[in-house]
Parts: sequence; structure tokens; C-alpha cells
Amino acid sequence: MTYTPPQVWTPDTENGGKFASINRPISGATHDKELRVGKHPFQLYSLATPNGVKVTVMFEELLEAGFTGAEYDAWLINIQEGDQFGSGFVDINPNSKIPALLDTATGTRVFESGAILLYLAEKFGAFLPKEPAGRAEALNWLFWLQGSAPYLGGGFGHFYAYAPEKFEYPINRFAMETKRQLDVLDKNLADRQFLAGDEYTIADIATAPWYGALVKGLVYDAAEFLDVESYKNLNRWTNEIYDRPAFQRGKMVNRAWGEPSEQLLERHDASDFTTSTQDKIAAE
Repeated sequence: MTYTPPQVWTPDTENGGKFASINRPISGATHDKELRVGKHPFQLYSLATPNGVKVTVMFEELLEAGFTGAEYDAWLINIQEGDQFGSGFVDINPNSKIPALLDTATGTRVFESGAILLYLAEKFGAFLPKEPAGRAEALNWLFWLQGSAPYLGGGFGHFYAYAPEKFEYPINRFAMETKRQLDVLDKNLADRQFLAGDEYTIADIATAPWYGALVKGLVYDAAEFLDVESYKNLNRWTNEIYDRPAFQRGKMVNRAWGEPSEQLLERHDASDFTTSTQDKIAAE
């Protein structure tokens, strides 16, 4: 059926798909709710979506590398229940999207996942080359990811997996773009260990939760549809990153679905990873 746009658009709250209940055409808080604050320098408010995983992996990589000043509290923001529209969260991120970070040592708020990665990389002098050419190449791929991932998640993922009805045109349109992006990554990794060269950087940390999860069949149930096995270099890179202990820990944080052993609803100490989510729930 052909859609004829009205003269003035109004939202269709009855036919918005999986996320209709949390999508709205205005910004700002819907209710008053203060955010909890823990004992560590960094307070992270997030959920283990690909954008959230970027940041928890970054924190775990910093701690793995010996930066004890990177200790953090990670608080669960349940976007299906509208936690991101609480007044405290909106104060940190007026865009009401996870993740959001508060650096309590300086009172600095940081929102947008790419900005958080860059902020932490510069603060600790880690996972970002210091010489200009290497830094530029890492930032090339970081910003590539920030611009490309919406086509994967909001475009392909939405119409293929989440839309209330499947339509050929948008699925084909975004499958085409997703395949092109996979090819860009695969060709870049043909003669490089990591995205920006031989050094593991925030570009890899940002990209693996999105495109790595896709080629591993962890998102959208689309691995066969997109023939992800054909991207040999991208699969090699993905496996190497997913095997990193810090990545294994980071992807558990603020995860509220899947196997209980893969979930850590909140993270306040390194020892939290040795206590199961089920034990935590039973103790509450």
C-alpha cells in the first residue's frame, strides 16, 4: 500500500513497532527522578546495547591495563521503562539516550558513546595513538562507526527485526548499505590487525559491539541473510576482540536479558563479576 504523507505530520502511537512506547517527538524529562551515585570517580548510567557496551568495555580495558583511576559504578537504565526520561538522567544527557557519564572528580558530564570513549582515552592517555597520523586514523574509524551504526541499528535492524510489518523496499535499502559497510570493514582489515593499524584503539572498542555482534549472529538474527561468513577478515578481527578478557567482562555490564550467567545488572566493583546475577537478585 502506498503511503501519502499528510500535510502536517503527527505521531502514530498505535503502529510504531517494538519501541513505540518510548519514542516521542519532543525532548525533556517526563518525571522527577534523581540518579544514584556510587563511590567511584566515574558514574555510568547505561544499558548493554551496542552503544552501552562500548563504554563498559572501555572501562574494563583501562582497568585491565592498570589504570586504577578508571574505577566506575555502572547503573542500569531500563529504556523500556522510560528511565532515560527521568530528570536526573536528562540533566546529564538532554538527548535521553544511553550511555551517559558523570566524572565526579571534575563535575564533567559526557554523553554520546563516541564522546565518552574519546574523553576517557584522552584523560588516561590510552587506546588512542599520540602521534598525529595514528591518532587521525583511529579517529577516522571512530567517526566512521558513529556515522555508520545508525544505518545498521536504526535502519536495517529496525526494518528487518523490529518493525511491526516487513516491507521489501526499506529492508533491501538498508541491507544494501549494511553489506557495503561490512565490505568496507573487511577490506580495511585485509592487511591490518586492527581498524587503525597494528594498535588496538577506541575505534575497535566502538565498532566490535556493533559489527562484531552482527557477524557473530548476536543481533537481529540476520547472519545468514547478510552472508556474514563471507567477510573473513572481519570475522578474524571480531574473534580476536571478543576473546579479550576486558571485552568479555564489559559486555556483561548492565545486561538485563539472556542467560543469567551473562548478566551483571550493575557493576560497582571488580568482584561483582564473580557473583552471579541470580545471587544478587535473591539477596535483594
